[in-house]
Amino acid sequence: MKLREFYYDLPEELIAQHPLNNREDSRLLVLDRLTGELEHRKFTDIVEYLNSGDCLVLNDTKVIPARLYGNRLGKEEAIEILLLKRLEDNCWECLVRPGKKVRPGSIIEFGSGILKADVLSIAEDGTRIIKFHYEGIFEEILDQLGEMPLPPYITEKLSDKSRYQTVYARHKGSAAAPTAGLHFTEHLLEEIYNKGVSLAYITLHVGLGTFRPVKADNILDHHMHSEYFNISEEASNTINNCRENGGKIISVGTTSTRALETVAAKNGFISPASGWTDIFIYPGYEFKIIDKLITNFHLPESTLLMLVSALSNKDNVFKAYDEAIKQRYRFFSFGDAMFIK
Repeated sequence: MKLREFYYDLPEELIAQHPLNNREDSRLLVLDRLTGELEHRKFTDIVEYLNSGDCLVLNDTKVIPARLYGNRLGKEEAIEILLLKRLEDNCWECLVRPGKKVRPGSIIEFGSGILKADVLSIAEDGTRIIKFHYEGIFEEILDQLGEMPLPPYITEKLSDKSRYQTVYARHKGSAAAPTAGLHFTEHLLEEIYNKGVSLAYITLHVGLGTFRPVKADNILDHHMHSEYFNISEEASNTINNCRENGGKIISVGTTSTRALETVAAKNGFISPASGWTDIFIYPGYEFKIIDKLITNFHLPESTLLMLVSALSNKDNVFKAYDEAIKQRYRFFSFGDAMFIK
């Protein structure tokens, strides 16, 4: 399967640079995954497509302010560090810019020295293993010094950090938001719950690998990044009860989908689990648990677009994207939503 099969042209002005004033005001493109039929709705209409007995699965990860700006000790040059993955003993896997000037043995300081970092090694993919030194609580220092790691296609400054978090974000650890969940408000979730739809919260910490381009001409040669997930016993029971009673499992976002499909048995039931997943879902994949998907519009040639194309079929998805472009939908992280039913 060739990478170029997942390319489409997107006018740059359709890339949403900022969130709407109200989360619920997003548009919703509804795709029937079997017939390809499309409907143009508003996001609050999602309630109409959910039935009593269904289960909505949401990723409650919380984005950390993972972008840090500092200087090499004794030097004037600015260094940017992006935290990717927490390791042991105050060490992190990080992206560093400019990479050529940050070699093993370099010391970087942030915020007049309240946080310092030793560069320990360079991995094969160019990321650095960095050990941090500080007094106090690392998360509090990060809140003070760090910035939200917005995707590279967003060039405008985010004035309110909370708008790159879902309203139900709980567990810190992501370098990017599970953006399909950004459309929900507490009021909308309450309306869905009152309709008899159960809510299951699982965790998958989103890594920046989600934005890394696929470089292999044959997508089967692509190496997926790994991300940490946790599915509690409570969430597992909620999802299994829905499945046992004939309800539909609606995943909010590709991150929830990847976590669920990682642990689901062939019969569509799951068990509590935690660990790392590098599952790669592309057309031809047979879903074990997901019935429907709420998602955003994804980058051309991305693994996320491949996942969406697997749930419906590629032709239907690309026709939907063509229609979204014609109708001037907003794309990517702060953009509008799509419901594949």
